[in-house]
This record gives sequence, structure tokens and C-alpha cells, in this order.
Amino acid sequence: MSLFIGIGIAVAGYFIGDGLKNFKNPEAKGVMEKFDEEDLFELIKEKDIHYHIGVSKEDAKELIKEHPEIPHIILNGNVYYPKSKLKQWLSNLGD
Repeated sequence: MSLFIGIGIAVAGYFIGDGLKNFKNPEAKGVMEKFDEEDLFELIKEKDIHYHIGVSKEDAKELIKEHPEIPHIILNGNVYYPKSKLKQWLSNLGD
């Protein structure tokens, strides 16, 4: 029990410290924005796309087959999907 309390205090201290560090700079990026920034350059392998979009492997294969316009790149014969562009494409799919 005391281990969880210690971990909680350490995590809270980190977030409070990060907030105080940026107190006079309100336009500084927060912790969550830093994670979003990492998504800009992350590439997803074709075999793992189902995990990132929340569907079965079979449904992901069908989606790729029906929509060849999904943003992707090919490197050494392997298909990769830029994570940020894939998210944007999926959000525009229903429009």
C-alpha cells in the first residue's frame, strides 16, 4: 500500500514541477502535447494498423483494400502509415 502512495506522490511531484516550470510561459507545451508531437513522425507497420485504429485484422485488411488512398509510404517493399496522417484521414472519412 505504501508503495502505491509513494508512486502517486512521485508522479504528482513530476506534474506539479512541470507545471511550475512553465508557469510564466503559458504557451509552453505540456506533457500530453509532447506525446502528440511524437505522433507526427511515428510510422505504423501495415500488419499493426488494426491495433491503432481499433478494428480486427480482417477489417483493417478490408479497409486498406477498399481505400487505397489512405496516406502511406513504401520503404524497402514494406508499407508504413504515418500515425498523424492516418488519424486525420480517419476523422475525415465520415464527412
